[in-house]
Amino acid sequence: MAKTSIVVRDLKRKKMIEQYAAKRIELKELGDYEGLAKLPRNSSRTRLTNRCVETHRSRGYMRQFGLSRISFREHASRGEIPGVTKSSW
Repeated sequence: MAKTSIVVRDLKRKKMIEQYAAKRIELKELGDYEGLAKLPRNSSRTRLTNRCVETHRSRGYMRQFGLSRISFREHASRGEIPGVTKSSW
């Protein structure tokens, strides 16, 4: 489980990205890079971190499933993820 402060910080960034999305697109189309630089840093989409839906873990994140490797393994072993089977050869 990730620290609560880090999870809250990431949620704050998500809200800020949504808030400034239209303005960022508009400034990019105009080519006003000085105006973009004046916007808050956390309004940039690259500042967002992919996190596991369950544990909010940032490392070992599997984009296709939205889970960390640990949560993915637990769900896969229980058969809760359709189409995923344990490999054997």
